[in-house]
Amino acid sequence: MQIEQLTCSIGAELSGINLADAIRDDALFADIRQLLVEHKVLFLRDQDFSRAEHVAFAERFGALEDHPVAGSDPEHPGLVRIYKSPDQPMDRYENAWHTDATWREAPPFGCVLRCIECPPVGGDTMWANMAMAYEMLPEHVKVQIDGLRARHSIEASFGAAMPIEKRLALKEQYPDAEHPVVRTHPDTGEKILFVNAFTTHFTNYHTPERVRFGQDANPGAADLLRYLISQAYIPEYQVRWRWQPNSVAIWDNRSTQHYAVMDYPACHRKMERAGIIGDKPY
Repeated sequence: MQIEQLTCSIGAELSGINLADAIRDDALFADIRQLLVEHKVLFLRDQDFSRAEHVAFAERFGALEDHPVAGSDPEHPGLVRIYKSPDQPMDRYENAWHTDATWREAPPFGCVLRCIECPPVGGDTMWANMAMAYEMLPEHVKVQIDGLRARHSIEASFGAAMPIEKRLALKEQYPDAEHPVVRTHPDTGEKILFVNAFTTHFTNYHTPERVRFGQDANPGAADLLRYLISQAYIPEYQVRWRWQPNSVAIWDNRSTQHYAVMDYPACHRKMERAGIIGDKPY
C-alpha cells in the first residue's frame, strides 16, 4: 500500500490495495482504520467492487444506518443512493458545509462513498479538518465557547422544503439533537469544533456571564455561531477531491465537515454512500 498525503492539514490517497480485500484481511483493515483516524479522509481510485462488498467493507467499522430522506438501495439496506439526473430539478441543498446527520443523537462514525457516474468536470467534494479549526481559534474564543451546547435540526434543513405536515412529522420522528459545541474525539482525544449547517442555535448561551440585558442575547449568540460555522470555509483546513467512476472516499465524520460542489450543469452524477452508526458526542 502506498500513502500520499494530499495537503498539510487533511487527506491522503491510498493506492496499491483493493478495499474488497479488507473485508477478510484483518491487518489491512486495521491499517486503513488507523490511517483514517490520522488523515481524517482517505481517497482511492479504481475500486471496482460490488454493492454487497461496499456494504461488507463499511460494516467492518460498525453497523450501518439508513437515511430518512435520501433513498437507499432496496437490496442493500444502509447503502444510500445520492443520484442526480438531467431530467430532474437540480437540488442545490448540498451546497453547504456540514457533518453528516448531526441531527441524530448519535451522528455517524464515518462514511464510505463511491462514485458510480460523474460529470466529466465539476462535482468535486471538499473536506475540512475541524480539529485544526478548533486548534487555530483565538484563545478568547475557546474560552467563550467552553461548555456551550447547541441544537441540530433535520426539520430546518432537509425538512425546510416539505409541506408543513410532512415537516412536522419528520421532526416528531427525529427531534432536534443537542451536542457540545466542542466535542472530544473518542480515539485521539482531539478537541473538535462541532457546529455546522444543521446547527440552529446555542441552548445555554443566555447566562448572566454572557448577556447583560435581553437585547444582547440574539445578536451575540447568532454572530458567534455564524463565526464558528464559517471556520470550515478556510482553505488551509481543506482538501478537494475530483471524482472519477469507482473512486472512493472514506471519512471520519466525527472530525470533519464536507461540501459537495454543485458547479456542474444538469447531468448524471451517481454516488453511493454507506454511513456507519456512531456514538453520542461528549
